[in-house]
Amino acid sequence: MMYACRTHAMCEEGNFVMGANIAGFLKVADAMLAQGVC
Repeated sequence: MMYACRTHAMCEEGNFVMGANIAGFLKVADAMLAQGVC
């Protein structure tokens, strides 16, 4: 998870909260697509 936080927060160095939020959103969005919700 730390890798995902760092990867998605590249715009602002050290902003792990933003990175965690983006990574979490993408994880949920991928799951919804896999289930055919979207």
